[in-house]
Amino acid sequence: MNYSEFLKIIKEDNIDNFYLFMGHEEYMMNLAMERLKDRYIMESFETLNFTRMEGKDCHLDDLINACETLPFMSSKKLVLVKDLGAFMDNIKGSREEEFYQYLDNLGDHLVLVFLDNTSFIKKNMKVYKYFNKKQRAVEFTKLDKKDFSTWLNSILNRHGKKMSMVDVNYFMDNSSYFSRNIDLNLYDIENEILKIIDYSKGDVIRREDIDQVLIKSIDTNIFELLNAINRFDAQGALKVFNEMYMSNEPIPRIFYMISRQIRLLLSYKLYRQKGYGDSQIKEKLGIKDFEFKKIRSQSFNFETSQLERVMEYLLEMDLRLKTVSNQDKLEMEILLVKLCKK
Repeated sequence: MNYSEFLKIIKEDNIDNFYLFMGHEEYMMNLAMERLKDRYIMESFETLNFTRMEGKDCHLDDLINACETLPFMSSKKLVLVKDLGAFMDNIKGSREEEFYQYLDNLGDHLVLVFLDNTSFIKKNMKVYKYFNKKQRAVEFTKLDKKDFSTWLNSILNRHGKKMSMVDVNYFMDNSSYFSRNIDLNLYDIENEILKIIDYSKGDVIRREDIDQVLIKSIDTNIFELLNAINRFDAQGALKVFNEMYMSNEPIPRIFYMISRQIRLLLSYKLYRQKGYGDSQIKEKLGIKDFEFKKIRSQSFNFETSQLERVMEYLLEMDLRLKTVSNQDKLEMEILLVKLCKK
């Protein structure tokens, strides 16, 4: 099940006695734990009814001892075991079967949650199959755009702020949360939101507040760089490049991202010329909808011959960087000036 389904189970009071939390979004895992506490534990008795254990320090007997204690002045006892992978290492062998048998016979006074916060558990592993067969595996993947918007607005509301839907979408597009090339989670995004909230004046956060505070991702900068190249604006391209360089983006990464973007743009153009539809092209490129829309939009700014010429320059530079040159920054600047010539 996904996190939304699990939160619904809590709301409807249909909770079972053990679960596996797995996935990218530890923020949402912690939110789910808070919802469990709010539902089943009196706040003044949390220390008696909530036990947190580290997997590396937890053995089966420790787990059993924690779970056997009945709740006090609350409807449930909650036990959280962080890093299920480390815990499973501690019970290798015969004790693993004992572990599964123990879970099969847990009482309903308890909610036991195992957290795979290190992404150790894979779907072909026995432990995952056990939880999944019983419908106790909860996946905390990245939020979709609708849930992200709801989550963002909930933070704004808590701080007495508002943002137009247009600017919410602008923030989403520029936050890099949906980028396949950047590993951001909701904790990272929350930090950016709170900085914007602190910076903004008045009740409404505006586009200029976002632009002043939000650190542009390399994805966004690469698109701006390509736009400058398309306009034959060498000064603009060098400005964007130097902003990335001053932000400590490694030049090999900048070069890789430029090359990747040009390759995607050229592939899109060539597939279109062969008569493929957008859904077919997106599948062939292997990119998500958000990135595909940007590629499709920007592809109309370039001629196929222009992209082919850029690819030739990139291949030449790649060879030079790997063989003879030790001045990466200078090479990048020369390349950008060359790309901006008509």
